Amino acid sequence: MPCDASGMAEIHRAFKAAFRDGVAFVEGVADGDAAHAEVVAKHLNLFSVALHTHHEFEDQDLWGKLRDRAPACALHVDRMQSQHAAMLVQLNALDAALPTWRASGSSAAAQPVLSALAGINSALDEHLPDEEAKIVPLMEEVLTQPEVDAAADHGRRATPKGQAFPMLGGILAAQPDGGTAFMHKNIPPPVRLVWRAIGRRKYEANRQALLHGPR
Repeated sequence: MPCDASGMAEIHRAFKAAFRDGVAFVEGVADGDAAHAEVVAKHLNLFSVALHTHHEFEDQDLWGKLRDRAPACALHVDRMQSQHAAMLVQLNALDAALPTWRASGSSAAAQPVLSALAGINSALDEHLPDEEAKIVPLMEEVLTQPEVDAAADHGRRATPKGQAFPMLGGILAAQPDGGTAFMHKNIPPPVRLVWRAIGRRKYEANRQALLHGPR
């Protein structure tokens, strides 16, 4: 039976939203406002780690399986790897630029951050629709459900300590229905209760800090 790999598109939406919004967040930091820059840089680092981890799983655990089980699709897999390599250049540039800006909040130090974000967003615009059109259907044909689910498990384990609520909130907010279907499909009932009691409020407070700085 085909498995369900729709989680790929769900996490892709979160990446697109996080890095697209990241441009506005960086531009909203006043020159020299290091406290606000700290909040935004922490957010960008969270999603940089998540995207690195997502691609790490694909590079180490996905491409080889697809090549072995669907050799006719090797060209698609080669293109995915090439796109990953191009995006890695931009992600590494972001990782390198964030510490200086994070410490100072200066407008000059923000420019390399914005340049890296532009490169990431351009790369995502090319890569994610291509992967969803060519790779996700193939995954659903040749992988087992546990093999697909391993990608989400890998991502959860890599989430920095204390950042689970901002990550979950970002994923939920990026979904067309506000995350209702994702929540019921992927989040156990006890965690849903914690989200409603604590997590949503923490996520919304963090969102306000991203927009306006810490209060």
